[in-house]
Amino acid sequence: MPPRKAASKDPEPLPRSARKDLTRARLLQAALTLMGEGRSFTSLGLREIAREAGVVPNAFYRHFRNTDELGLVLVEEVGITLRRLLREARKMDVAPSDMLRRSVSVYLEYVKLNRLQFLFISSERSGGSRILRLAIRNDVTHFTNEMAQDFRMRGLYAHLPTARLQMVCGMIVMTMLAAATDVLDLPPDQTLLEAEMSENFVQQLKIILFGATRLNDALGSS
Repeated sequence: MPPRKAASKDPEPLPRSARKDLTRARLLQAALTLMGEGRSFTSLGLREIAREAGVVPNAFYRHFRNTDELGLVLVEEVGITLRRLLREARKMDVAPSDMLRRSVSVYLEYVKLNRLQFLFISSERSGGSRILRLAIRNDVTHFTNEMAQDFRMRGLYAHLPTARLQMVCGMIVMTMLAAATDVLDLPPDQTLLEAEMSENFVQQLKIILFGATRLNDALGSS
């Protein structure tokens, strides 16, 4: 008589907290997927987001009060991750002359890997829900202030008053947002166009940073 096969064990059920996190992530991804099909965020209903995520509508309310709250989480997650990546890029052991290109490379790669998130940011930054526009604006301000603090800690542009340093950093962040839109509009597998766009981005930032060294002369020292 052949030996009996060992009974296969059912996979261990996920803990409740893990199931909750998984459902939340599926709802976020569902909203991004629907927007990736050409929908605006404001046109999405919680029922279709829940359906796309494969959960019942009541599950939506266990994580978000409404679609705007879901959108706020998307804005926050993009900002937190991007700021962390750029901080890490600035801390890498590379020559100062290479730091700019390294930061640009990290940023553009992040945009490409998170296409749906940046389509959402680009769309909601100029239209849609006022709540999300304000959230994106606040995140841009946070990003700008953090960059200015980082420059201060590194002793960069020490001649600039805080308000002018923040203005310079704000110009950098606006250029970054514009570059993200350019990346999203690139046709697939256009490596030459991508390289040209990346180099143009680097040159734009160099102009801004060069201008920062002459800003007090241009605007006066007060």
